[in-house]
Amino acid sequence: MGLEKEMQSYRVHSTSEYYGRADASLGWELTVCNALYPESSPCRRFLKKNASYGVLLFDFLQSFLPFHRIKQVIEIGGGYGYLMKDLLARKPHLTVTMLDISPFLLNKQKKHLKNDTIQYQERDFLNYEPGLLRGQELAILNENMGDFPTITHINREIFQTSPGLLEPALEQVRVFFDQYDFIKPESDLFHFNLGALQAVQKLCSAGVPYVFVSEHSCEALVPAAFADFIHIHSAGQPEKISLHGHAEYSIQFSYLEKMARCFQYQVVRGPLADFIKMDFSASLRALLRLPSTVNDEAEIIRHFVEDLFKYEYLLLLKEPAGSTEE
Repeated sequence: MGLEKEMQSYRVHSTSEYYGRADASLGWELTVCNALYPESSPCRRFLKKNASYGVLLFDFLQSFLPFHRIKQVIEIGGGYGYLMKDLLARKPHLTVTMLDISPFLLNKQKKHLKNDTIQYQERDFLNYEPGLLRGQELAILNENMGDFPTITHINREIFQTSPGLLEPALEQVRVFFDQYDFIKPESDLFHFNLGALQAVQKLCSAGVPYVFVSEHSCEALVPAAFADFIHIHSAGQPEKISLHGHAEYSIQFSYLEKMARCFQYQVVRGPLADFIKMDFSASLRALLRLPSTVNDEAEIIRHFVEDLFKYEYLLLLKEPAGSTEE
């Protein structure tokens, strides 16, 4: 009876059908990167450095990465191309591959980047041949890990079920827990970021020296100093996030981190607030303490500040941290 229940409960959630459509866009999904791209963005008023996401990320990465030696970069799921545009403005010598499952977003990237030397590939990264990653020195997956397939409503009884009796998707989940010794969830039903783990595993197996990933975390925490005016919820396991035309799942970063360490990567982990630094002035603190927003702009700013702590990043390093530019 337990096995039958387990087989009936799980689902494979994927956004590939949505993003594969010719008209699929980010809709009203306001990513942190997109929120900071316009110079007129109200969110920029409260930054310690008034700059776009890509500029702030580059400033952060160059403390760890030897950009003077990095030549090949692949961005997987590049959105509208804003991040890569900023990166190329600082390092125009880079050889860039933009890989995306969405034909609509690839066209947006071509429009914004306007660079004939960039290679654009309409591919599903999970089906991308590992050998094609040879020579890539930096891989970027920014604010899109939740788009990869998630196995939902998994019954905890899979851990007591003989592997040969599990369906293929559940067998993959079981293999990850056994291979990387992940802490098993205590709840009877749980969700598992299978695709996100497969993506990072592919990059680590290929030995890509530097990897940056970010996404909405299910384990995010607000530092005590900000806890009285920034309030976020973290479930401790992946949660469904409903968006325009599709849904995603938040990411269990502790699993990604543990897996990367098994591949002998050094790991830097934290919230986006580590490199998008806010000036928490009296006026901003007052705005964040309001019981309800007074206008649309205030709502955008509140949402943006919360996202700086809801979203986590992982920076994976095959070389010692601190190998920066000469």
